[in-house]
Amino acid sequence: MADEQALDEVVEFTSGLIRIDTTNRGGGDCRERPAAEYAAERLAGAGLEPLLLERTPGRTNVVARIAGTDPSAHALLVHGHLDVVPAEAADWSVDPFSGEIRDGVVWGRGAVDMKNMDAMILAVVRSWARQGIRPRRDIVIAFTADEEDSAEDGSGFLAGRHPELFEGCTEAIGESGAFTFHDGAGREIYPIAAGERGTGWLKLTARGRAGHGSKVNKENAVTRLAAAVTRIGEYEWPLRLTPTVRAALTELAAVYGFEADFRNVDGLLEKLGPAAKLVEATVRNSSNPTMLDAGYKVNVIPGEAVAFVDGRYLPGDEEEFVATLDRLTGPDVDWEFHHRSVALQAPVDSPTFAGMRAAVEEFAPEGHVVPYCMTGGTDAKQFSLLGIDAAYGFAPLKLPEGFDYQAMFHGVDERVPVEALHFGVRVLDRFLRTA
Repeated sequence: MADEQALDEVVEFTSGLIRIDTTNRGGGDCRERPAAEYAAERLAGAGLEPLLLERTPGRTNVVARIAGTDPSAHALLVHGHLDVVPAEAADWSVDPFSGEIRDGVVWGRGAVDMKNMDAMILAVVRSWARQGIRPRRDIVIAFTADEEDSAEDGSGFLAGRHPELFEGCTEAIGESGAFTFHDGAGREIYPIAAGERGTGWLKLTARGRAGHGSKVNKENAVTRLAAAVTRIGEYEWPLRLTPTVRAALTELAAVYGFEADFRNVDGLLEKLGPAAKLVEATVRNSSNPTMLDAGYKVNVIPGEAVAFVDGRYLPGDEEEFVATLDRLTGPDVDWEFHHRSVALQAPVDSPTFAGMRAAVEEFAPEGHVVPYCMTGGTDAKQFSLLGIDAAYGFAPLKLPEGFDYQAMFHGVDERVPVEALHFGVRVLDRFLRTA
């Protein structure tokens, strides 16, 4: 079991990493190197030989391997990202990069997404070094840059340029799963991610005839774009139940004492009450318009108008997604992928999932562990290009009632309880030692 020093270090490391500003503003505007050096120094202190790798100066990744006791076993990738999204200090109760520890809570950008998990990994590895513990199989640790943007300087770079570092890896764990979801009726649910929807960020371009704003214009690019955006935003995507989502609905229904009826999914979601939040966004694809750009003067009809759409599709649904967008945009609007990444699905009947379930149940026996599919995506998408297809979200946290875990992601006053970090270290240690 993780020692007492590990419990102190996970808090220290979470705070320390938060104090290193690794804001990723997109377009290459980020510098993860100080955080990478912080992590590498602590890995080296555990007797490992971490590598610092960059595609772009300052955009640093860290990779290290721990040798397991069974050389015939497949390796496990454990990954976390070092960058964070921007934080507007004026909106926060504390300095978002202070790493302040107050009233048993660590505050700051990255406290949940995801410097807490980075700190857990470091604390567990160092605890093993002090106790002379080795895991059953090789574990590859990767702390990545650029997850909050394109991943080109992070996991994409590692997968494309350094595949040899991940030799033997067939499974991975990363964000986000094994956190406490309180259903409001006294139940604690611990969802473990076993899938991710694919990412399809779209750029729409409408072209027309430029002209004076006072003249009739049947080829108005803005009108054409607005019509396409409206069709996309209002489209009701059909239900599509993947194996992961079916398993989630089946197990959640069992928690509430009834059998899942897949003939009426909307009715099933209604019966689950607040717990439906864990699955309702992953029973279909989605397409949300997010940005518009057109014109330069109120009395000038522009010849071009552009919009962006955040699209997400379920495993196996990419072809349908593309065909639907072709139909919704219509003949007067062109579209292309601004960013595209694969959808993932991992087995929920695997020994690895069973191991994660057992680790959570040991330290939260009152909890109900269920699988779920993430609405968005993680670095696991890039690592899947190396054949690491079984990717799970497993960053354990035991959270108090009223703590809105999902609201902490990219939100104001991001924070994590100290006790949640202690729970995470114990569960992660238990799982990784025997995985």
